[in-house]
Amino acid sequence: MHPMLNIAVRAARAGGRVLTKYMDRLDSLTVELKGKNDFVSEVDRITEAEIVSVLQRSFPDHQFICEESGLVGNEKAEYKWYIDPLDGTKNYLHGYPSFCVSIAVAHKDRMEQAVIYNPVSQELFTATRGDGATLDGKRLRVSKRAGLEDALLGTGYSNTGKGDYEAYLKSLNFFTTNASGIRRHGSAALELAYVAAGRQDGYWQYNLKPWDVAAGALIVREAGGLIGDTKGESDWMQSGNIIAATPRIFDQMVRTFKELKVYEI
Repeated sequence: MHPMLNIAVRAARAGGRVLTKYMDRLDSLTVELKGKNDFVSEVDRITEAEIVSVLQRSFPDHQFICEESGLVGNEKAEYKWYIDPLDGTKNYLHGYPSFCVSIAVAHKDRMEQAVIYNPVSQELFTATRGDGATLDGKRLRVSKRAGLEDALLGTGYSNTGKGDYEAYLKSLNFFTTNASGIRRHGSAALELAYVAAGRQDGYWQYNLKPWDVAAGALIVREAGGLIGDTKGESDWMQSGNIIAATPRIFDQMVRTFKELKVYEI
């Protein structure tokens, strides 16, 4: 394992221990509303602080781009970490076991290392650029399914009042009708990890943040999948609109968005 990935795994597991510790006291947590249906709990902040602390001990000169605390560290650093301490906060607060820690590091804006850790299942998804992706140390490959009619797809929608739900329904209706099935896990990072593991054949979502997708995108790519925005281009980190899939299904999904003309919502 790459030394930098090893530290990232250590940080992810430390964050996972915090999440597990507080799971039996959810009723007593302080929860704030950042916006419509956009929650943050004290556990998000405690977990984030623990992750950053672990990483900073080894990389004090790096920058950390965090969901809750924003930019931390050296803004001029060549290495930038993308940290989502609790991807799936709403699930976590309901005791629904679909959430994770997501950590990725980029060197000069190119993703190099990625970790997604599910503290409930204790599954650890990792990737190093050019060296493949793994689940608990075993090599990952996307599925071999080539037809949309056989594909199991993942999706998500954040009901924050900022998106056009009717436009989203156009894509949902098409894929519900033409794919084998649709799943929604409530965690973008896990959705991407499941594409990499072949559990899902494709995934799409709008209006995501860089820390939601940075780790998962590298894991998908290193598992042989494709990542793009809803036009099939490389602007997904900036736009927040993402498609991840096996190569053939990716092409079919891109064609669908072109026909529907719902590139953003």
